[in-house]
Amino acid sequence: MAANVMEIYGSKVFNEHVMKERLPSATYKSLKDTLHKGAPLDIEVANVVASVMKRWAMEQGATHFTHWFQPLTGATSEKHDSFVSPVGDGTAIMEFSGKELVRGEPDASSFPSGGLRATCEARGYTAWDPTSYAFVKDDVLCIPTAFASYTGEALDKKTPLLRSMKALSDQARRILKLFGKNVDYVSTTVGPEQEYFLIRKEDYETRQDLILTGRTLFGAPAAKGQELEEHYFGTIRPRVSAFMKELDDVLWELGIPAKTKHNEVAPCQHELAPIFDTTNVAIDHNLLTMEMMQKLAPKYGLVCLLHEKPFEGVNGSGKHNNWSMSTSKENLLDPGDTPMENLQFLVFLAAVIKAVDEYADLLRTSVATPGNDHRLGANEAPPAIISIFMGEELEAVIDAIASDSPYAGPVKVKMDLGVDVLPKFSKDTTDRNRTSPFAFTGNKFEFRMPGSHENLSDANTILNTAVAKELKGYADELEASDDFPDSVIALVKRTIRDHRRVIFNGDGYSHEWELEAERRGLPNKKYTPAALPALIDPKNIALMEEFGVMTRVEMESRYEVEMEHYAKIINIEALTMLEMARKQLLPAINRYMSELANTAATKLAVSESLSVRSETKTLAQLSKDADEMSDAIDALAAAQQEAQKLGDMTAKANTFHDKVLPCMETLRAVADDAETVCGEEYWPLPSYSKMLHYVEN
Repeated sequence: MAANVMEIYGSKVFNEHVMKERLPSATYKSLKDTLHKGAPLDIEVANVVASVMKRWAMEQGATHFTHWFQPLTGATSEKHDSFVSPVGDGTAIMEFSGKELVRGEPDASSFPSGGLRATCEARGYTAWDPTSYAFVKDDVLCIPTAFASYTGEALDKKTPLLRSMKALSDQARRILKLFGKNVDYVSTTVGPEQEYFLIRKEDYETRQDLILTGRTLFGAPAAKGQELEEHYFGTIRPRVSAFMKELDDVLWELGIPAKTKHNEVAPCQHELAPIFDTTNVAIDHNLLTMEMMQKLAPKYGLVCLLHEKPFEGVNGSGKHNNWSMSTSKENLLDPGDTPMENLQFLVFLAAVIKAVDEYADLLRTSVATPGNDHRLGANEAPPAIISIFMGEELEAVIDAIASDSPYAGPVKVKMDLGVDVLPKFSKDTTDRNRTSPFAFTGNKFEFRMPGSHENLSDANTILNTAVAKELKGYADELEASDDFPDSVIALVKRTIRDHRRVIFNGDGYSHEWELEAERRGLPNKKYTPAALPALIDPKNIALMEEFGVMTRVEMESRYEVEMEHYAKIINIEALTMLEMARKQLLPAINRYMSELANTAATKLAVSESLSVRSETKTLAQLSKDADEMSDAIDALAAAQQEAQKLGDMTAKANTFHDKVLPCMETLRAVADDAETVCGEEYWPLPSYSKMLHYVEN
C-alpha cells in the first residue's frame, strides 16, 4: 500500500518534479527563479512551459484547460476551453500557448464586486499564479490564477493574499538582515484543519432547509446529543471510513498532503488535517479538499455538510488556521537554542502580539459570516473577542520581560538583557486552549475562529499585512539604531508592556472574561453586521494601502459584498422557513390533530365513559403550537418584507439581524416544540435522532 501511495502522490500535479524532468534546463531554471524568488516570468519561458504542460496534461486525459480562480463569493470558479484548434483541411490540432497559460479573460460582470464593476463592464482578467502548481481534475487542466478587473482592481481572494505574502516577506527579510541573515524570501505557512459533517443522502434530500441553506432551520434536540463524548476519536463507521480512504487517494493524487483524519466531538462530525504548506498553496489545497469532500460523499450514500452550524445544540464546524513564518532553513516562531535565536524569536513574537492587538477588529471581519455567527462563543468555538493564548511557560517569560524581573521557570534566568537562553517551547509543552481564538502552539499560532466553509485567504491576508506593518516599524527603528541588542530589548519590552492586554490564558467562554475584556478595551463584535464596518475604518484602509495589498476602493467593495452576502443569506433562510412552515409543518400538525380528534370522537361514540384525556391534552398543546406558529409566520413574513425593501445595504443587513433573525428564532422554537408532540409518521422532516444516530446497514 505504501508503494502505491508513493506512486499516486502528486500524479495529477504539474509539480517541480515534473518540471525538472520535462522542461529544458534553462526554462526550468528561469521558472524556478519565478517560483522561489518572485522573478518576472518571460513570455518565451511561458510558451515552453505551456507546450510541455499541455503534453503532460493530455497524458493525464485532459482535453480542456481552465483558469481556476477565487472570486469574492469565496468559492472557486472555472471556465473550460478545449485544446482543440481546427485547421483548414477539416482536422484539428491541440494547442495551448504561453499567453493562454499566463492570462485569461473570463466574464467579470456576474461575480460580486461591491461596486467595482458595472454590469455592463464585463471584461476581467485572470493571471497565472506560478507558485501554486497546475493540476488535472475531471480531465481538465486547472491553472491557479488571480482575478482582476479591466481597470486593475482585485476581484478575488487570491490577489490580496499574494500581495500580503510579499509584504510580510519584504519586512521579515529586513529584520533577519539585522540578525546577519540574508534570505531570498520569507514564507508564511498554513495548515488548515477542516471539520465537516457527513449525513445520509436520503435524510438530506427530504430537508429543504439543508438543500437551500446548508443548515437545519427546524429540528428538536435529540434525546442523545454529544454529551457522552464517545464519538470524539471513536470508531469510524464503515461507510465513512471507505469515504475517507478514497478521499485520501484523490487528495494525494492532487498533491494535497492529507495527514490526519478522525471523528470529531459531535455525532456525524469529522476532521481532516493536512501537513502545512505555503499559504496560497495551502488555501488552494483546502478549497480543493472541500470540493472533493462534497463530490465524493454521494458515492457512499452520504452528503458532506460544510456549514458552520448545520445542527442546533451540537458542535458546529470550524477550520483551524495554523500559521507561521519560515525561511528555507528555519521557522521564525521557533525559540531556538541560543541567545541570539531567542532574541530573534522574541522580535517576531512581539510583532505578532502587537499586530493582533492593533488590528483585532480587522481580523474579526475575516471570520464574520452568517454561518459563523451561530458558532462563535458557543461551547465549541472561541468567542468573538480576539485574544492570544501563550501558555503558562511562555507567559511567564513575557511577564518577566515586561516587569524586568527574573524568569521563574525551570531555571531562573535574568531577562533584563533579553538574550538569555530561553526554554525551548515544543508543541507538547504548550497546551491548546480550545476557548482561545489565537493560540501559540509551540512554533506556530492556531487561529481557531474561521468557520468550516470559509476561504482562508481573508484571514491570512489580514494577518500577514498586520504583522508586516509591525515588522516594518521595528526595522525602521532598528536600522537607525547604534546599539542593536539594546534597541531590540527595549523594543520587545515596550511592545509587551503596551499590548499585554491581548494575552489571556483563561476560559474564553466565561462571562467573567467578557467583562474583563471590556475592562481591557478589547473589541467584542458578536455578529457579522457589527464586525464588518472595520473593513472601512480609515486606520485599516491605511494599513492595506501602505503595503499595496488593497486600495480604499477595494476595501469598500469588500464591505459592500459582505454586507450584501449577509442580507442575502438571512433572506434565503427566512423564505425557506416560511415555505417549510406553511407547506409542510402546519399541514402536518393539522393532520395529526385531525387524527387525534377523530380518535377521541370514535372513543366517545363507543362509550362516553371512555377517557379522552390523552387526546385532549395533546390536541390542546398542538392547537396552541399551531396558533403560535401561524402568528410567528406572519411576524417573520412582515419582518422579511420590511428588510428586503431597504435600499441601503448596511441598513438592510442590520435589519435582517435585528428584526428577521429573532422572528426566525421564535418560529423555530414553537415548531420544534410541536415536533416533540406530533406523531412521528406525520412529521415531514427526519428528526435529529435519525440523522445523527443512524444505524449502519
